[in-house]
Amino acid sequence: MAQVVLGGIGSALGGPIGGFVGGVLGRAADNWLVAGLSPARQVGPRLEGLKLQSSAEGTPMACVFGRARVVGQVIWAARFLERKEKRSGGKGGQKTVDYAYSLSFAVALCEGPIDGIGRVWADGQPMDMAGVTMRLHRGTEDQTPDPLIEAVEGRAPAYRGTAYVVFEDLPLDAYGDRPPQLAFEVFRRPQGAEPQLEDRLEGVCLIPGAGEFCLATEPVMRREGLARSTPENVHLTAGQTDLEASLDQLTAQAPRLKRVSLVVGWFGDDVRMGHCRIRPGVERRDKPTRPLVWGVAGLGRADAHLISQAGGGPAYGGTPSDDSVRQAIRALKARGLEVTLYPFVFMDCPGYPWRGRIAGTDGAGATAEVAALFGTAGGWGLRRLALHYARMAADEGADGLLIGSEMRGLTGTRDASDGFPAVAQFRALAAECRAVVGARVKLSYAADWSEYFGWQRDGEARFHLDPLWADPNIDYVGIDWYPPMGDWRGGDGGLDAEAFKGSSDPAYLAAQVAGGEGYDWFYASAADRAAQRRTPIEDGAHGEDWIWRYKDLKGWWSNAHYERVGGVRQAAPTAWVPGMKPIRLTEFGCAAVDRGGNAPNLFQDPKSSESALPPHSTGARDDRMQRRLIEAVLEHYAQPANNPISGVYGGRMLEGADVWCWDARPYPAFRRWIRCGRTRAPGARGTD
Repeated sequence: MAQVVLGGIGSALGGPIGGFVGGVLGRAADNWLVAGLSPARQVGPRLEGLKLQSSAEGTPMACVFGRARVVGQVIWAARFLERKEKRSGGKGGQKTVDYAYSLSFAVALCEGPIDGIGRVWADGQPMDMAGVTMRLHRGTEDQTPDPLIEAVEGRAPAYRGTAYVVFEDLPLDAYGDRPPQLAFEVFRRPQGAEPQLEDRLEGVCLIPGAGEFCLATEPVMRREGLARSTPENVHLTAGQTDLEASLDQLTAQAPRLKRVSLVVGWFGDDVRMGHCRIRPGVERRDKPTRPLVWGVAGLGRADAHLISQAGGGPAYGGTPSDDSVRQAIRALKARGLEVTLYPFVFMDCPGYPWRGRIAGTDGAGATAEVAALFGTAGGWGLRRLALHYARMAADEGADGLLIGSEMRGLTGTRDASDGFPAVAQFRALAAECRAVVGARVKLSYAADWSEYFGWQRDGEARFHLDPLWADPNIDYVGIDWYPPMGDWRGGDGGLDAEAFKGSSDPAYLAAQVAGGEGYDWFYASAADRAAQRRTPIEDGAHGEDWIWRYKDLKGWWSNAHYERVGGVRQAAPTAWVPGMKPIRLTEFGCAAVDRGGNAPNLFQDPKSSESALPPHSTGARDDRMQRRLIEAVLEHYAQPANNPISGVYGGRMLEGADVWCWDARPYPAFRRWIRCGRTRAPGARGTD
């Protein structure tokens, strides 16, 4: 209106020029009046510059050994990016304009090369890494320039020998529109003149095997009440699921890793073979979760085995849900790792014993008892357990499957004709699994170290598992390898102290891999053991000393097997052909405890009747013991003389060794995590 009025007045007074001037003044007046009637418009603060984390020329660079928290130095930064965000309060509402900022920058950590980084802290608090793009350059001598720095600068240094990280467009709103002060958990193992554990380690077993969603790669929430939810599998504040964080730590600390055996547990409810059912289990019936809902092998929570109570809570975590196991397989495969599915039997019955205690009664009823434990494809026994994960292995592209493990009492049960009916059942099960998975997936049975080589009693020696090892559906001989690796006594150490420095002396452990108890000598009685009276292992009748040496892998593998029935050597060998298939140590290791090598098969679990310390152990923690025993086994079989080449298949005798174990619950959260079950698997004959 003002534009019309003032334009008319201007025309009357000054002609066309006056009309133009009046119109301009009138339009300005109109705009001012209309703006006064509109809602207020607020504009947020804007940045003119950013102050970066301190960086100074000549500042000493950290040198890390082990694991350390490091505050880095900013070595490069791009100009911050500004993003305008307009919002309106609706019709007639207030309008606002905010500015959000992000920054790309690089932080030097320490001298390289490092193995990796773990946690990241921002302003002293664990940093939520969800949605954050961060690249690590380990500081090798051949690393190339970061592609972002090179794209921005045109040419960029590679910072060889310096470990650094690059953040790409890190949002700054969570830090008050400024770059946070950053610190990093850095892993770097010292390099020695000789290869160490990390240089040789190619396989691990991934526990716990019990935890309903511990293997899921997406966050799972447990609803408690009407408004509260608790995470099932996110126990670090970095925003990652526990499995993803654990695998990051694993691949950082074991850079040569090739294989992972994924442990998945079902539950046996009786050590009497004819009465035992093996089923998936849950921690409780009333546990609503989202987005994943628990289910295994067609069972829902209401129909699964309800795990017993011990110590004020479930004795174990529940069976990992099928969805979470599938996610774990995909996550491992995405990292370039071979995956073997390891179905595992936890014993949820009085005493919580080792699964190897399941046994039947020798004689006419043994065959029926064995058949009951295996069950049918639709029942609840070993058959359904193996076939369920065979189908999953086929669906998800897993590389291997163990059809059973450490069922020593089962395989040693004899029928009326002195045969071993469980071996025939395992052969049938292997054929059924092969029909499901095809030729690509490797199948085996993980025998206990006291089981793989045969059944022996009172001078009789039967190679009872040979029909299984020779079966065309079995690809390798699997052994959970925990024989004694020492006899170091309390006080002065006993006899072995005359030649060695201690129970964890590398030379002592090296001599025990294919030597010592179970190879050179044995104790004929408890009294002999107490007095260290050692009887040499000899086979005077036929010169086959190896037949009685459970630690003589090379002798067992490279010879034909002639049974001693009633003490008489048979004229014809078993089905085993010398060197016909490779051996894989499906588990090995020892507890990180004083004198752990004296009995690597023992473990501590207060609720289990199997719980025990190694003989003569003080119970003190000894990480060096564990590390050196693993190194001794790997070093021994790295020597060509100890690991011969087969004339049948052209490969080495020992094709792999998988350490027991790595926890899917990441450090340090797993020590506080009680909802996903126990830290170790009972009766697993090893250690964390």
